[in-house]
Amino acid sequence: MVQTAENYEIADINLADLGAQRIAWAAKEMPVLLKIRERFEREKPLQGVRMAACAHVTTETANLAITLKAGGVDCALIASNPLSTQDDVAASLVRDHGISVYAIKGESTETYLKHVEIALDSKPQIIMDDGSDVVATLVKNRPEQVKDLLGTTEETTTGIVRLKAMEKDGVLSFPAIAVNDSQTKHLFDNRYGTGQSTLDGIIRATNVLLAGKNLVVVGYGWCGRGAAMRGAGLGADVYVTEVDPVRALEARLDGFKVLPMMEAAKIGDIFITVTGNRHVIDKQHFEVMRDGAMVSNSGHFDLELNLEALAEMTTERNSVRPFAEEFKRDPQKTKVQGSVIVLGEGRLINLAAAEGHPSAVMDMSFANQALAAEHLVKNQGKLENKLQTLPEELDQEIAALKLEAMGVAIDELTPEMIEYMNSWTIGT
Repeated sequence: MVQTAENYEIADINLADLGAQRIAWAAKEMPVLLKIRERFEREKPLQGVRMAACAHVTTETANLAITLKAGGVDCALIASNPLSTQDDVAASLVRDHGISVYAIKGESTETYLKHVEIALDSKPQIIMDDGSDVVATLVKNRPEQVKDLLGTTEETTTGIVRLKAMEKDGVLSFPAIAVNDSQTKHLFDNRYGTGQSTLDGIIRATNVLLAGKNLVVVGYGWCGRGAAMRGAGLGADVYVTEVDPVRALEARLDGFKVLPMMEAAKIGDIFITVTGNRHVIDKQHFEVMRDGAMVSNSGHFDLELNLEALAEMTTERNSVRPFAEEFKRDPQKTKVQGSVIVLGEGRLINLAAAEGHPSAVMDMSFANQALAAEHLVKNQGKLENKLQTLPEELDQEIAALKLEAMGVAIDELTPEMIEYMNSWTIGT
């Protein structure tokens, strides 16, 4: 069931009551964003600004959208992933807050691409992106609209990789704020948020006991660090695969076993990809996996798993649980007989099978997004047309507000300490 009107396309407006309840529940864990919302309501720093926002339409994103609207934004919100939309949340945003939402859980790629075009039809001055699809579409297909863009804010590692490629190719002709590179984003959202929510999604999809299992984490960036840490905390034997020698060394010194993907494929019980790259689990890996091995993705796109190659070596596919599909491999095409279980269609497992990151950690991430939008407006015409981070003082402000909300006090430097830190003449 899809409900379409002039300014929205969602699953069911009648789900709005539940969505409103859940949005309010999430807000209780988002004190930093709420403080920003209070100021935005008074100052209206984004008054009249048109924004296209591409994000996971969750309770946390809803609180960001409400905050942006409080600041005066005219926003069109679309889903960044076909399985991440919470339909009740979308309904509440439309009914209760008058926000234009184009997002349906389970939407097709064609619908997603249509929604990207609808978002761009609003002629946005700011794009809040999650993977840089909207920005890339604008640059490739609508170059005439680029002149109206104050800039973009990017939420994910994958999106920043794409923006760096755009900058390298000379097509980034507007400021791009790498929100993911703020310390109060990637150090917490990627590590603690992804770490907890990824395992939450796997457990909800399978109800398996992780203790004693061989858990293979593919990639040891901040998301990989979080998944490995939480997996070990639940009693799994954690193996890490990497291509970066520094990260591989860090994983080993953190206490995890490090080995090539081909070797890990033979011993893993559960796999988590968190690289943002393409086909990191490929045909040759699926050929040697144990019977019943489970594969999941917590990177940005489902292409981290080469599911086409897996399908080609499969004789039968069965849905064994919600968000768990069994691929029975053809013994003539593989080195090991039996099945591979794909979780959440290879899409983001924490959002496909669970509810995404806890609100408390998204509080800081979305505080960064709100302040990034304000930064673009306040500094229009002054920022360089390149990828850049938010000023350090905004990062510090967000961290200080979070500590205050948690009831945590810290020390301050004394004048003597400040003098020492800023002098080269004072001896040791």
